[in-house]
Amino acid sequence: MNYDLEHAAGACHCGAVKFRVKLSAGLHSARRCTCSYCRMRGAVAVSANLDDLTVVEGQDVLSLYQFNTNTARHYFCSRCGIYTHHQRRSNPNEYGVNVACLEGISPFDFEEVLVTDGIRHASDGGREAGSEVVGTLKFVPMRPR
Repeated sequence: MNYDLEHAAGACHCGAVKFRVKLSAGLHSARRCTCSYCRMRGAVAVSANLDDLTVVEGQDVLSLYQFNTNTARHYFCSRCGIYTHHQRRSNPNEYGVNVACLEGISPFDFEEVLVTDGIRHASDGGREAGSEVVGTLKFVPMRPR
């Protein structure tokens, strides 16, 4: 897998939402979060600047979900329900992009994924700066890849 991937095409499961993205740190920024929504969603996200994600088809079928402080903006396809991307609370100038929506990428391609502390969010004063990583998820295949 090319962790230095810069540009990617993406889509939801049914293909109604299609987008292009320039990743700000390639696949190196892959992570999960412990907040209540991310725990249930279960996606691995990578980073992109707001200006670097373009919905090329299906803007009209994207739905928005917000909760708690209503700062983060979570987008998903209203037809198939797949989360495609979200505007981050931790950095509203960035999107987190669902790697499972990126062409040729699977969350299971990553041997390890960092997990960040979304329960005690830094914006709430819940932790000290620099203590956001709280763990690592690891995928150990039963058969060779």
